[in-house]
Amino acid sequence: MAFLLHYSITPALQFEIVDETDDYIVVDKPPFLLTHPTKPDGARTLWKELRELFAFELANGGQVSLVNRLDRETSGLILVAKTSAAARRFGLLMQRQQFEKEYLAIVWHWPEWKRYFVDAPLDRQGKHEESAIWLKQTIHSAGSPAQTEFYVERRFTRGAPGGRALPAEKFALVRAIPRTGRTHQIRVHLASVGHPIVGDKIYGPDEQLYLRFIESGWTPELEKRLLLPRHALHATKLAIDGEQEWTSPLPRDLAEFCSGSLPGKP
Repeated sequence: MAFLLHYSITPALQFEIVDETDDYIVVDKPPFLLTHPTKPDGARTLWKELRELFAFELANGGQVSLVNRLDRETSGLILVAKTSAAARRFGLLMQRQQFEKEYLAIVWHWPEWKRYFVDAPLDRQGKHEESAIWLKQTIHSAGSPAQTEFYVERRFTRGAPGGRALPAEKFALVRAIPRTGRTHQIRVHLASVGHPIVGDKIYGPDEQLYLRFIESGWTPELEKRLLLPRHALHATKLAIDGEQEWTSPLPRDLAEFCSGSLPGKP
């Protein structure tokens, strides 16, 4: 049984600066803000906003290089290099696997495990079978290696709004530590073990929900099926081995969902 929750689909798209030096900046991206331009339509993006913010630095030889990227609906931490030397350094750290990322996800149902390691290669589904969604990924032996470590942070239930006598729905807050960086990796791996992320239009209850969203936007039907207007995935931690660490708590929409109470107005 899915319970109807009332979230805004037009949140503020302001990002927060978490840390800044002459070499880099760490920002906390809200959901629904594109990280990088995907179409020549002038849509607002984090990359464009940062280029405007650092116009002086860019005019004097600086740059804006996103070290890690997040999907439009994913919130959380992004590290941005402000110089070519910093970009090279961070790139080498990623190649040496000395740059760590952790995410928090709200998933359907209660996992039977406390810790779980998924080692399953990923590839674009359309390369191997018919797919209505071009970017959709799938587990396939011909794909690129992909590994993710999962830990259950806590299990919880949500009752029906208004105290109605309906069965409670089970959810879990899961910490995801990707050991590789494939497209949609955490979302696909969680769905593959029977715990899709709440609000995921592609890997959740039915991929047709994504197509309906593209055609008609957010509707009461989608709200009833998905519960959240975005997938419940948050980049909560970035770390450079033995040197620096940045963290970000769950944003308001996800924290309120976990609390088991109906959220207030944004």
